[in-house]
Amino acid sequence: MTFTQAGIILFTQHYADCIRFYRDGLGLKLLHHIDRPGERLTTFALGDTYLMVEPGGRAHDGRKSIDAAPFKFRFNVPDVQATCDHLHRKGIATTLFTHTWGTTAEFHDPDGNCCALRSDAGFGT
Repeated sequence: MTFTQAGIILFTQHYADCIRFYRDGLGLKLLHHIDRPGERLTTFALGDTYLMVEPGGRAHDGRKSIDAAPFKFRFNVPDVQATCDHLHRKGIATTLFTHTWGTTAEFHDPDGNCCALRSDAGFGT
């Protein structure tokens, strides 16, 4: 098979809030937005792939369990602490973790989907 591009489709209950979270909170680049009868979606650049957000999911108060959402969006960054500080200024709460192999921070989107930051340093070693 030859793939020209890969993507992730995230079904959300709080569609508009999730759009603001990924666009304004995380600063993902908007690729396109469709809002017409029977079609409502927003697509963001996500590295070499895309994140398409659509209505139709089920939200959870707070962070979803692994049973409810067995995935996590992880974003590698040069400086986890500086990125956490940036997210806090945007109203996104994070929890910082220090490991022997690097630093991570956990947070979640408005539907409770798990997200994380990961330090570039030490990745893959």
